Amino acid sequence: MTREKEKTKDKSAKAKNKGKRRAKGKGKIDWQDVQQLLIAMIDGSPSKLFTTKSLAKKVGLQDKDMLHIEGLLGHFVKRNLIKQIDVGVYQSNHEAEYATGRVDYVNREFAYVICEGFAQDVWVNKRHLGFALDGDTVKIVLHKFSKSDRIEGEVVEILQRARTEFIGRVEISTRFAFVVADNKKMFYDIFIPLENLNGAKNNDKVIATIESWKAEDKNPTGKVKKILGKAGENNAEIHAIMAEYGLPIDFPEPVEKQAQAIDETISATEIAKRRDFRAVPTFTIDPEDAKDFDDALSVLPLENGNWEIGVHIADVSYYVEPDTFLDQEAYRRATSVYLVDRVVPMLPEKLSNFVCSLRPDEDKLTFSAVFEINERGTVVNQWFGRTIIRSQRRFSYEEAQTVIETGEGDFAKEIGILQKLAVKIKQARFKKGAIAFESVEVRFKLDENAKPIAVIPKVRKEAHKLIEEFMLLANKCVAEYVFKKKKGKNVLAMVYRTHDEPDAEKLQNLALFAKQFGHQLDTQEENLSKSLNQLSLDVEGKPEQNVLQNLAMRAMAKAVYSTEPKGHFGLAFAHYTHFTSPIRRYPDVMVHRLLQYYLDGGNSVDRNLYETKCKHTSNMERKAAEAERASIKYKQVEYLQGMKGKTLEGIISGVTEWGIYVEVLQVCEGMIRLADLTDDYYEYHAAQHSIVGRRYRQTFRLGDKLKVIVKRTDLEKRMIDFELV
Repeated sequence: MTREKEKTKDKSAKAKNKGKRRAKGKGKIDWQDVQQLLIAMIDGSPSKLFTTKSLAKKVGLQDKDMLHIEGLLGHFVKRNLIKQIDVGVYQSNHEAEYATGRVDYVNREFAYVICEGFAQDVWVNKRHLGFALDGDTVKIVLHKFSKSDRIEGEVVEILQRARTEFIGRVEISTRFAFVVADNKKMFYDIFIPLENLNGAKNNDKVIATIESWKAEDKNPTGKVKKILGKAGENNAEIHAIMAEYGLPIDFPEPVEKQAQAIDETISATEIAKRRDFRAVPTFTIDPEDAKDFDDALSVLPLENGNWEIGVHIADVSYYVEPDTFLDQEAYRRATSVYLVDRVVPMLPEKLSNFVCSLRPDEDKLTFSAVFEINERGTVVNQWFGRTIIRSQRRFSYEEAQTVIETGEGDFAKEIGILQKLAVKIKQARFKKGAIAFESVEVRFKLDENAKPIAVIPKVRKEAHKLIEEFMLLANKCVAEYVFKKKKGKNVLAMVYRTHDEPDAEKLQNLALFAKQFGHQLDTQEENLSKSLNQLSLDVEGKPEQNVLQNLAMRAMAKAVYSTEPKGHFGLAFAHYTHFTSPIRRYPDVMVHRLLQYYLDGGNSVDRNLYETKCKHTSNMERKAAEAERASIKYKQVEYLQGMKGKTLEGIISGVTEWGIYVEVLQVCEGMIRLADLTDDYYEYHAAQHSIVGRRYRQTFRLGDKLKVIVKRTDLEKRMIDFELV
């Protein structure tokens, strides 16, 4: 049962039970039913103490029935069905059943506790949460008696707080202050004694730490740890997003010192150990504003008519040695984070933008995947190893695209060859079942104060796809090489990038929804990839494109790092890894180290150790993605602030029991709240992705076009409210 259905069912169950209690109060009482109900309630919550009065109230009895119920309870005690703790106080004879899990707050009134091995999550009323917060690890006692089919429980101990630091805005009164948290699942303001403000002023955005939370207090008590700036200012809000997701702002001093001490000189001894590509035509293709160039491509014609294509990747592992300050910090961060107005790098600037970056006209140490490819785009030979290169040209994507379109300019012949091969490699990939669905990405044009003045969807052209194909090829071939390179019968432990098959129920929902727009989706396993790709082509350029693509993306599993070689569904690769971006991804650094170790003949590494590292880097990748989305949402809200009262055309991108999500300008999403639709009483129909008026049957469906006005924007909460025109 879904949580949405459960909430609806719970409301009707409450109404029904209320009616039963009324009937019992007025009409004849079925004492056999009362007995069963009493036993069920007491046994259902073995840790609870029940008074005679509370039990009578729960089963719908009145004061005149108290003597009878006391007699029943006394009878239960004599039969050893329950035990009496005190005068009029009773408890179950059964042992209480406990479980441990993680709190998932839904709203102010209740939460779920997610317990491993349970078929469903445990429902906990706010009164029984014991001040547990979202994400906390708790011990709960299970209540077996419930008015619905769900499992209910009560928190008896908070084992571990998920966080004690919260980002929020300071509100100061005469004798005390509060920090109102930005976190939507933090439903308590943090009480701050004036002496703990540490210089914070009213309306400052701060990091506050919870110091204590006494059982008799409604709110936790804390102190201001750091002032981020005035609420609503760009730097303060971006720093708040970083702090919210646990992303560091600065590098620790020992890390910076170690980075600055790196010798950029490449010795003749080191060069002699490497394959030299400095005389081969080599160049980079990156975004216009990029400074960290991870990868370069080289092109060399061979006498047999084939081509030698080198995929050269910055050799970060040469400069960042295991267990150094640099390595520990890179592992902790696990990834660079690309926020709207800045990059939070994994490595200090000296490494990411200078020493490791494959800048033109500089000798650079690289780790390379070198392929001999024939005219059909088939790899006939491959080689992996450490190299030295010298990029002769730095192309932006736009410059490379011009060369592709005109056939003229620097390295026109080489880029033309790469383009032809990339097309053939891509065609072969899609024949094997790769999926083309992608979500629409945007970028903001910012003024000198980082205020958004335009929202621009990113357009992927041939130059982007050319680079992508050769990066995918290198990643795939490295993974396959290690998987096949066994030591005896043992498969070598490796860091893979894995992607499971999509969720069957979500695919069915996508197919039903796509049908409303006249599109077909065949969800049969053998036809799924082809059908998804056809759907992607069919919706391109149409109003429903982004909504359908987002639904398709949600149906897909999340890609993660793992030592299990389970394959990548979306790319249709049996084995896949990340080898091509070690400046911005720590898993790529691990892959470089492992590949070199196995090239040198090493035995398999400790799989469990690397699985732990995979889980950490997957988790940090998820946090980085959430932070990036939060920064985009912040800029969307800021952009729409200047459009209040303006009519915008939009498309319904989501429906919930509390409102209708509408996407305008292709990328900015806000909400029409059901409370603001006063012409009728509207009900949520989850299966049909719709909101329907009870009286007039006005229907709002996912994908419907409509016109809205920007009614309200809240920068701190990153929320946009629309009004229906």
